[in-house]
Amino acid sequence: MSGESPRRELGAFLRSRRERLAPGDVGLPDAPGRRTPGLRRAEVAELAGISVSWYTWLEQGRARTSEQVLRAVARVLRLDAAETAHVLSFVEESRPPADAPTWVSPNLHTLVQAMTPHPAVVLDPHWDLLAWNAGYAALLTDPARLHPKQRNLLWLVFRWPPARALLPDWEQEARALLGQFRSRAARRPDDPRFAELVAELLSDADAARWYERRETAGFEPSVRRFRHPAVGELRLRYVKLAAVDEPGHHFLAYLPDDRGSEDALRRLRANA
Repeated sequence: MSGESPRRELGAFLRSRRERLAPGDVGLPDAPGRRTPGLRRAEVAELAGISVSWYTWLEQGRARTSEQVLRAVARVLRLDAAETAHVLSFVEESRPPADAPTWVSPNLHTLVQAMTPHPAVVLDPHWDLLAWNAGYAALLTDPARLHPKQRNLLWLVFRWPPARALLPDWEQEARALLGQFRSRAARRPDDPRFAELVAELLSDADAARWYERRETAGFEPSVRRFRHPAVGELRLRYVKLAAVDEPGHHFLAYLPDDRGSEDALRRLRANA
């Protein structure tokens, strides 16, 4: 993906979703002898109410488009909520700001520390870790001990060896996080940090396979399971908040879902 313009990335994503559909999926007859996978461009265009030329240009990355057109195409291609949000993010007016602060304000830093023993962290738009507390370091690993380029949520999930044992639902969690990350990176093709992270992730066979499929996902509050070698099983609710006074930064916290997990967090902090 690195180096592709946002329009070309959008076009490639639409093509991949068009090719996974059969005519019968959208109420069209499945005529024999079709030599191309999925729907034809003309079929998508007709169902979406746009010209074939316009849809062709859209897949080729040659056309500006509107939310109305993209919603119509998303409906025809049977995109789910996360995929639709991903497509709509390519409308020019919705592009993210070019840069985010590289610092964390004293107020946000204080909030992170006050969450202890509950793990908390601040991420930038690349999901680099900018601030964390002792609870986060005890649950996963102390980011201060990692190389600065490795202080990244995706790096921890895919490249930090203990992650797959720590997360019993590793594949499900990893695919969801990668899908969210891909949606962000696709809109910033010229960002060197995104390109660096993508190159690192693609060295992992699982990440490379899922990334090639152009899988996307949206954030959903959930309960995540951990199997920690020191305190055993934990069930933690994953909470994500946008920092209004620091655009581009997000505050993440893990809150216990039951009394056993709350006690485990306290033991984990006490033993750190």
